[in-house]
Order: sequence, then structure tokens, then C-alpha cells
Amino acid sequence: MASSSGGQEKYRSFLSEEEVKNTKWRFGVPNYDVVNKLFEEGRTKIWLPGSLEEKMQNFVKTWEMEFFHKTDLDEFKSIDPKKFTFSLNGGKALNLEEIGKLGGGYNPLLQTSLPEKLRAYDPDEETAASSHKVFTTTFPRGFALEILQVYTGPPVMVYKFRHWGYMEGPFKGHAPTGEIIELFGIAIFEVDEQMRVVKVEFFYDPGQLLGGLLKGTSLDGSSAEEPSSSCPVLRSTG
Repeated sequence: MASSSGGQEKYRSFLSEEEVKNTKWRFGVPNYDVVNKLFEEGRTKIWLPGSLEEKMQNFVKTWEMEFFHKTDLDEFKSIDPKKFTFSLNGGKALNLEEIGKLGGGYNPLLQTSLPEKLRAYDPDEETAASSHKVFTTTFPRGFALEILQVYTGPPVMVYKFRHWGYMEGPFKGHAPTGEIIELFGIAIFEVDEQMRVVKVEFFYDPGQLLGGLLKGTSLDGSSAEEPSSSCPVLRSTG
């Protein structure tokens, strides 16, 4: 997540002044100053410069930047757009065309087979732009990422991650709580000989994210939904 403005970047590649100027951006040029501050203040691991963990952490941040913010597939540098597939919790592997049909943005990351009336967030009703607005409003300082452990390095990179942010804005009719929201998971990234991602598999509980976002008082005056670690979203993804 990022706000829109320009500048150099210390954790992500392909954001030099020249590259920024010549790239087509979905929401304007991303600026990560605020979320980088959140990352530096809240991380639990500080990896040695040049270590595998640091390199992978920066690589994943770069992948996220391109995945969310670039619109021209030919401008992807960390992804092979012709071979790339994405899957969530063992579900169907999606190529970039299929991801686009889902609306892009956060929609492929929050897939669910729940009935519509039970969905705290309905990816079928959101576009890349609307999902971006939802989560940048809810997390105005961003949703930071750190790698907690690396199990294997390239070409098949397996790692444990933590995302976190503070719910300082409303979410789908629920008032902000100001509380930290954390999401933990495992990811598998397969890269080619040019270090371009060809396959991504994520494994995590969306209920960790959505449950925390439903704790705020309902802005329509009704009582807030009771979040639960057994949220059906967890059992119905993929």
C-alpha cells in the first residue's frame, strides 16, 4: 500500500527517477515514505545487509509494488507476465488475465466462496480502484511487510511473513479502532534464471485481517459484528 507521489526508494527496486518517469502507474507514482516509517518502527526482525533474508524481503516488496501499481505488463521487471500464476490457500492458480477479471488489487488476495450476505469484503463487487480506496482509507499509514523466516532461497523461495497496520480509518461501515491488525502467513515464490517471479502461492487466514476490521462500532448505529478466530472466511477461501 502506498500513497501517490514520487521519490527514491530504499527497499524497492525499479523506482529510480528515470524509471518512475517512464512507467505507467495505476494510482499515480507510489510513495512509500509513510509505510517505510511504520515498517522501521514496528518490525521484529532486522536482517543483516546483504543477507538472504534482507534480499528476499526487498524482493517481495518490489513484487508487491509492481503487482499493485503497474498497469503495463511489458513494464514488469520482477514478474514474467507470460508465465506468472497466483494461488491462495491451495486454490486455483490464476494467470494475470484471470486476476484482471477478478478486478485486480486486493481481490485475488481475499477470494472467498462464502455466500454474499456473509462476506465482510466482497471481491466480486470491488474493482482495483475501489479495493485500493477501501484499504488505504482503513490503513492510512499503510500495511507494512516483514519477512520473519526464510526456509529456502531461489529458485523456489519459501518464507514466513507478517503484515501489519493500524486501523485508523473506517472499514465497510465499521468505525476505526486505532488497534494494530496483523496478518501472518507462508508464501512460496518460484523465480526463473532472471529472478522474475513465475509462480506465487500464499497460505494465510484472511480472518486474521477481516476479523480485526469488524471490531469497530457500526457507523449505522447497529452493534458491531463479533470477530472470531473461527471466522468462516478462513474455512472458505480458495
